[in-house]
Amino acid sequence: MRSLKGAAARGLGTSAVLAAALALPLSFAPAAGAATADRTDDRLSAGESLKPSESVKSDNGQYKLIQQAQGNLVLYGPGGNALWSSPASGSPAYATMQREGNLVIYNALNKPLWSTNTAGNAGAYLTVQDDGNLVIYSADNRFLWSRHAYVGSLPSGHTLKAGQWVQSENGQYQLVMQKEGNLVLYTKDHKARWTTPTADAPGAKATMQKEGNLVIYSSSGKGVWTSPTAGNPGAYLAVQDEGNVVIYSKDDKPLWSPKQTG
Repeated sequence: MRSLKGAAARGLGTSAVLAAALALPLSFAPAAGAATADRTDDRLSAGESLKPSESVKSDNGQYKLIQQAQGNLVLYGPGGNALWSSPASGSPAYATMQREGNLVIYNALNKPLWSTNTAGNAGAYLTVQDDGNLVIYSADNRFLWSRHAYVGSLPSGHTLKAGQWVQSENGQYQLVMQKEGNLVLYTKDHKARWTTPTADAPGAKATMQKEGNLVIYSSSGKGVWTSPTAGNPGAYLAVQDEGNVVIYSKDDKPLWSPKQTG
């Protein structure tokens, strides 16, 4: 039985460009009705936006989330070290915590560039925590997304880097991109149910490609494993409440699921 809604599981197009800051056009403006974030607070509430160079910081002041002029949203830690970055477009952009629950980066023409894929959670908010985590919570404080984890699915065009994971909505299963290169499905008690044969690729990442296949790339960018699902643009990966890993087409038809143990 499916535990995901397809429309909520699909991602927006992304482009991983980290360029030098660009000058802000005079015509630039956030979407109508969006408020400017209170930069003395640790959160971006529903309906609030970050314009280029605006930021939200943790209560302890150690971590700061900055909307960069070139389009990417970056979390900085102590000493100014970049801990996380959204994909960027190479053009001026702003970030909005939308009222329906999505954190979305828009360019100056109000075209969406990237999303956390958390729509359907009206009143959700983003917070920069004192431990350095960047988290989206629902209005009733349920975990929806973080810089380390996705809940329910890995959308088309999104990537799991080493140390990141997708967890089932009930929190019982996690698909973890491990530092040695394996992508592993774990139960809550840390029992492995499935793994890719990629342990000899330290620093690898897993990308749900826009053409439909899940690919693990080595740190040098070489493909070392792939699912047999190419030719299905917009497909996404789901980690379901019953413990299945499934790749679905954009219209929610199951395409592939690995054979699991346990």
